[in-house]
Amino acid sequence: MSLILAIDQSTSATKAILFDARGNVLDKASRNHRQIYPQPGWVEHDAEEIWKNVLAVIGEIAKHNRAQLAKLAALSITNQRETVLVFDCKTGKPLHHALVWQDRRGDAICAKLLKQGRGPGGLHKTGLKIDTYFSASKVRWLIENKPAIAAKLKSGDAVIGTIDTYLVHRLTGGKVFATDFTNASRTLMFDIGKLKWDAQLCQLFKVPAGALPEVRESAAQFGTTDASGLLPKQIPIVGVMGDSQASLFAQRCYQTGTAKATFGTGTSVLLNIGDKMRVSEKGAVTALAWVWRGKPTYAFEGIINFSAATIEWLKNQLGLIHDAGEVEKLALSVADNGGVYFVPAFAGLSAPHWSPEARAAVVGMSAHTNKAHLVRAAQEAIAYQIRDVLDMMRADAKVGLKSLHCDGGPTKNNFIMQFTADLTRTELKVSDVAESSALGVAMQGMLGLGIYKSLNELARLPRKQKLFRPQMKAAEANKLHAGWKQAVQRVL
Repeated sequence: MSLILAIDQSTSATKAILFDARGNVLDKASRNHRQIYPQPGWVEHDAEEIWKNVLAVIGEIAKHNRAQLAKLAALSITNQRETVLVFDCKTGKPLHHALVWQDRRGDAICAKLLKQGRGPGGLHKTGLKIDTYFSASKVRWLIENKPAIAAKLKSGDAVIGTIDTYLVHRLTGGKVFATDFTNASRTLMFDIGKLKWDAQLCQLFKVPAGALPEVRESAAQFGTTDASGLLPKQIPIVGVMGDSQASLFAQRCYQTGTAKATFGTGTSVLLNIGDKMRVSEKGAVTALAWVWRGKPTYAFEGIINFSAATIEWLKNQLGLIHDAGEVEKLALSVADNGGVYFVPAFAGLSAPHWSPEARAAVVGMSAHTNKAHLVRAAQEAIAYQIRDVLDMMRADAKVGLKSLHCDGGPTKNNFIMQFTADLTRTELKVSDVAESSALGVAMQGMLGLGIYKSLNELARLPRKQKLFRPQMKAAEANKLHAGWKQAVQRVL
């Protein structure tokens, strides 16, 4: 049976997961990387560190599975989507730290463009808001503030890419400079209706179009690699896909009206809306879910900036907990939130508010409030934000959406899952494979290799799911949500 090695390069870590052709996890390895905060609102990653971590996790998998490597058919890549960097096209070396999707240094650029009335044009081409969450304004900031980088881009000595592009380039020894449709569609420079880079948007963000990568389908081949000699032979890179779309694919949301939520550093909720590009009227963005055999599938997306990242903030910045595994027990140690609401607007609020100026707040504390109330409120905030997004999507897409496929590390937290089911009045179907993004891109790899011939064949692959159904009375859920909405109004 053929094996697929998937690289999952996320906001917090780089993982390598070895799958068989039935989607079973055979082995995995992981390396965290640093989160770099040069000043408030700025978030960076060292792309060279990420590259070394990619080689480290591949090396670990190769060391533990030498007898299996003969069956290795392909390497696939899924990645944090909007994070962007500029790198030397000959050496592959980064010319600056990667600017992470959470980074807000492009806020002033976006505000100026919105004031000039540029918002609607970008929305109808890209499906996205003019917001620095997406890549383009961060690239413009680099061009305007780093003359040496601007000069190298102008001369053709440097290129621009999301993390997948950078890794493909390094893995192929500089032979391939390409991305896939899902990642290209997150830059604010790609027309998702025409499926090509848009010259006017590139000009708007001062980006030389020649510095942008070729765009291929997720199941296409992206060159070959032996991972700098860590693998015994050259294997094709087949399957490249942004992490949220990859998890939608892994969850078999191939039919219009099916949806998933990936719980991670942030949370991405995607709803399949079919093969016609539509612009949301309620605050969702429109995403390219995937392109297969020239035919696009689109999705509405609700973006939540801070989910598990809020728990990490409690640990790293406040020292309230020593490990994220503590939070479920702490939440259950109190009967309720004690009237406390935690609005984690550390990087503004995205859908449905789209308020980059909003800042985090804890509302409703009293002398009775203790650590457990604050930790519980931080976890409840994940569910409140998901309800806001689902309410928006239900109204926008005019679908009932009675169930939601879920994946990601926080899905192991039963308190968060049950509270989300209660608040959203939705059945949650939690995948038993936490690495759904990796599975999704591995499935794209299998599709590209011809191991499976169609989405229908992939849909029949076996899987296990844990169900969470609403238990709380609707009136109580609505009352709690009303308190959340009041708290949000205080930060907008």
